[in-house]
Amino acid sequence: MSDTHLTQTRFDSFPLARPVLDALAELGFACCTPIQEKTLPHTLAGVDVCGQAQTGTGKTVAFLVSVFNLLLNSRGSEEKETETSHGPYAVILAPTRELAVQIANEAEVFARHAGMTQIAVYGGTGYETQKAALQQGVDVIIGTPGRIIDYHQQKVFSFRRVKTLVIDEADRMFDLGFIRDIRYVLRRIPPLDQRLSMLFSATLSYRVKELAYEHMNNPVHVTVEPEQVTAARVSEHVYFPAQNEKIPLLIGLLRSIPEGQVLIFTNTKHTAEKVVNYINGNDFSVALLTGDIPQKKRLRLLSEFADGTRRIMVATDVAARGLHIPAVSHVINFDLPQDAEDYVHRIGRTGRAGASGAAISFACEKYAFHLPEIEAYIGHKIDSLAVSADLLVEPAPPKELIKPTRRDHDGDDRKKPGRRRQGRGRPGRGGRRPATSQSSSEST
Repeated sequence: MSDTHLTQTRFDSFPLARPVLDALAELGFACCTPIQEKTLPHTLAGVDVCGQAQTGTGKTVAFLVSVFNLLLNSRGSEEKETETSHGPYAVILAPTRELAVQIANEAEVFARHAGMTQIAVYGGTGYETQKAALQQGVDVIIGTPGRIIDYHQQKVFSFRRVKTLVIDEADRMFDLGFIRDIRYVLRRIPPLDQRLSMLFSATLSYRVKELAYEHMNNPVHVTVEPEQVTAARVSEHVYFPAQNEKIPLLIGLLRSIPEGQVLIFTNTKHTAEKVVNYINGNDFSVALLTGDIPQKKRLRLLSEFADGTRRIMVATDVAARGLHIPAVSHVINFDLPQDAEDYVHRIGRTGRAGASGAAISFACEKYAFHLPEIEAYIGHKIDSLAVSADLLVEPAPPKELIKPTRRDHDGDDRKKPGRRRQGRGRPGRGGRRPATSQSSSEST
């Protein structure tokens, strides 16, 4: 782990409450990253922030420090709690279950030092357990929009006490169709001049800026521009294999990587299952992560991948954003992504927080035509490597670890452009239909 991503600004140079400083010390944080250095002067002064920075640069700690410092400083100033005001003081919204759990794991340290309670609320598991915890009362809710809205509509808790709101990975929220759910929450928490709001995103598109303009109190825009769109310490290379060479090349590369965690991305679930079975048949410990894996199993697989029990994970783009697994040394795009931003987010899973990493892409005849768009987006050409004979190994036959699913008629089981999510209208400026508990966040 490198310290070159840190600034000279120390956390203890800010007017932070002692429990917050103790939590930072336990987590091993002394100096700020650039996004933390630029964010904290504003949020600690009570000014809303709309922040942009590369993934893996410390946005989570930036808003957790702000949230818990605000709650500690305002402790004791709340009105006497009534049945109608029962609810959290802070709400942190995340686009995926995995990111919500990750944020909650770091927030637990801050909450413990602050003597506060926090809970991760997300779909797929623990419905009654989460509901019971909310009924007991918590200080901080971290979760996906759909499950939070579900409990709110059942009057399990109220938004009336909310003093601070965080929207993390805002661009991903739009991509997943959560904008109406976000607006549902924004319209039910206290007015924008009575709360501290923070919005963080890897990219600040027009629609993200519009959301900030409508629902934040004159936010300061904080941007940490990297020298390049992709992480500077990630080496990038591309091979040009034929379709029938991709599996032999992948197995050859895996045999040449002596250590570290390898994250492999495919464009479809069907391809991911095929790749997993080949890797398993060639004596590697592998896991599969797709959107329909049950939540408990997903969390277990992520834990096993993070601690090295499973060295290889094959995933669709459900894992491309938000997850922080420091030990990922290599990202392999078995399929070159069809969207340039997806390329950036995929390879952002390695080279986290100043570490080095490697990103390898396969540009086969099916996906190679996306390469010019990706290179134009990242602002540099990706060095190509020859598909040498020593890398094209003869793989052992696949061993079924995952039973393959049937493909769509065109062989692509990803969501097609323009296809509506069931029960959801077109995202827009709020719409008129009320948000429902069957949010798409429950299937993320």
